Amino acid sequence: MKLKKPGFDSVFDFVVTFFLILIFFLVAYPLYFIVIASISGPDYVNTGQVMFYPRDIGFEGYERILGTSRIWLGYRNTILYTFFGTICSVIVTLLAAYAFSRKDLVGRRPLMLVYIFTMYFSGGLIPTYLVVRNLGLTNNPAVIVILGMLSVYNMIIARTYFEYTIPDELLEAAKIDGCSNQLFFVKIVLPLSQAITAVIALYYAVAQWNGFFNALIYLSSERYFPLQLILRDILISSQHLAADVTDMENLALQQRIAETVKYGVIVVASVPVLILYPFLQRYFVRGVMIGSIKG
Repeated sequence: MKLKKPGFDSVFDFVVTFFLILIFFLVAYPLYFIVIASISGPDYVNTGQVMFYPRDIGFEGYERILGTSRIWLGYRNTILYTFFGTICSVIVTLLAAYAFSRKDLVGRRPLMLVYIFTMYFSGGLIPTYLVVRNLGLTNNPAVIVILGMLSVYNMIIARTYFEYTIPDELLEAAKIDGCSNQLFFVKIVLPLSQAITAVIALYYAVAQWNGFFNALIYLSSERYFPLQLILRDILISSQHLAADVTDMENLALQQRIAETVKYGVIVVASVPVLILYPFLQRYFVRGVMIGSIKG
């Protein structure tokens, strides 16, 4: 016989469900609005008449964005930066995290303090630029991968995971069988760390995909520009084109395209990440929670 829930539990479940649904709509609606605004007439968007469904549907903005070869160049560059940057970052982060998780590491605490110090203080933009220039990395696509190779925050997450998930007894047993530290990391630690590896990879991939500042500072050739800079240039050129038109009919048309381009660039830049995230969601939840609980 199924037991009925007490009245308080039923009320509590209803309140929690209500707030979860409310939070979902608060998070999902801005993205939904961007999508419908990108295909709606700008006059309706600017006057607040586009709320829940598109009006005066048109695809001029997407035609302007996707109709140029520069957008595909930006996609190619960003995919390459994201792919190689994520691989290099995950390798460096996991190696550093595992080293700091070992209690027998000489100078573990002082070294960790040095890493943490860099989270709050840096050399500044100008000194960093001078170092990059002296190394010959300006206008070199490798600078995008190198400068974003390690996040101390991600390294601390992975270190916490290793400390609380990989027991010291496992290493001792492996050493008895003649396993070295390197072999233990590759053969035992990595297979047991798929969840945290997926989380760290997702963090780095999103950061690389959305990154534009380093490219803006250190890259000068358009053939190396990531997608974000290409979209920025398309948006600026559309606005300038509308400002330079004197004929009223053409001016209205260009302003219409410029407004739709503004929303379209957000959709074009966000869709690949939104497609990727559901495949990594289960690893994301497991990895974050497992490293936050001791024992």
